[in-house]
This record gives sequence, C-alpha cells and structure tokens, in this order.
Amino acid sequence: MNKKIKVGLVGSSGGHLTHLYMLKEFWEDKDRFWVTFDKEDARSLLKGERFYPAYYPSNRSIKALIINTYRAIKVLIKERPDLIVSSGAAPAIPFFWLGKLFGAKTIYIEVFDRIDEPTISGKICYPVTDKFIVEWEEMKEVYPKAINLGSIF
Repeated sequence: MNKKIKVGLVGSSGGHLTHLYMLKEFWEDKDRFWVTFDKEDARSLLKGERFYPAYYPSNRSIKALIINTYRAIKVLIKERPDLIVSSGAAPAIPFFWLGKLFGAKTIYIEVFDRIDEPTISGKICYPVTDKFIVEWEEMKEVYPKAINLGSIF
C-alpha cells in the first residue's frame, strides 16, 4: 500500500504564501498542513486548510526565532511531515533545520524578486535544503547546487 506523502508548506504571509499557494497542482492531492502568520490574507486563502500560526513580526528578530523554534518543535512532533516546502521568509528557518532532525526532506524556493542576491532565510536554509530552487539563472552563482526552474508566476 502506498503511503500518502505529508507535506508542510511553511512561509510568511503575503507574497511568500502566495508563492506557495501557486504550487497548488503539486500539493492539492497530498496530506498537507500550512505554517504562516495568522493574518487576514492567510486566513482567507487557507480557509478549510490545516493551519498553524507562526509568530510575527519575525524578520531579524531573535525573539521570533525562539518562539517559532518552539512552535516548530510542537508542529513537527504532531505532524511528522515527509517533506517541508518553503519560499521564505523567517518561519522557514526553524522548520528546515529541525525538520531535518525529524527526517523530513526539504525544498526551498528562492523568491522571484531576487535575481542575483540571496535572501537571509535562503542563505540560512541552504545548507539543509535537499532541493534548492531558483527562478533566475544568475542565482546559480549565489547558490551553486540550485536548480533553475524558471518563474513560478
């Protein structure tokens, strides 16, 4: 019997969440859960989806990193995903690093508006990412093991 793959989709709300949602063809037939900020756009977009709130504001915040690390531990123990997918930003960091300890595979998609410079979360997640996807060929100079799949938009 084939086990259905469980996917965790992790990212900030706004553009990062939109980026992940655009991958619906990939995730719609999978057992999935979402981790993002508990904001109106996320609640509206993810209505009916399994959703865990990430703490925010999180950019460049040690406090948020600590809180989201604790939340990641709780979610990962409960959900035990086979795969974690993110397009950033800060909430991805604890989920990728701890997810590896829980045996999950990871896929990181660097955001479209980065053409030749990395994001902070991309740089931090890169060492523990199984598949690192970029949308511009120039980004392969920044992330040598990246795969350029072109634009998701």
